Amino acid sequence: MRTRLLCCAMLLGFSMVPAFAGASEGKEVYDKACKSCHGATGQGNPGLAKMMKVEMKPLGSKEVQDKSDADLKKIVTQGTGKMKPVASVTGKQVDDVIAFVRTLR
Repeated sequence: MRTRLLCCAMLLGFSMVPAFAGASEGKEVYDKACKSCHGATGQGNPGLAKMMKVEMKPLGSKEVQDKSDADLKKIVTQGTGKMKPVASVTGKQVDDVIAFVRTLR
């Protein structure tokens, strides 16, 4: 029984590593490609929002966090409203940024 619990705990721990790695890698990408508009903590850049006459939802808000990963991926890759697609963020980086955004809850 003890061995079984230890094995399960190890498997659970190993299965979480990619999620944390994705989020930490995503923060690096976010800092380079997203932070100037969305702010360091995902609260948005009020000056930019005012200039563009848009409301930036905090990335940690229920409205943003309730979106599926596929919806967030579409926003990053195709844009939405006045937000243009983020051409510099591609492939696995998009998934990593989404993993980071999930940590902003």
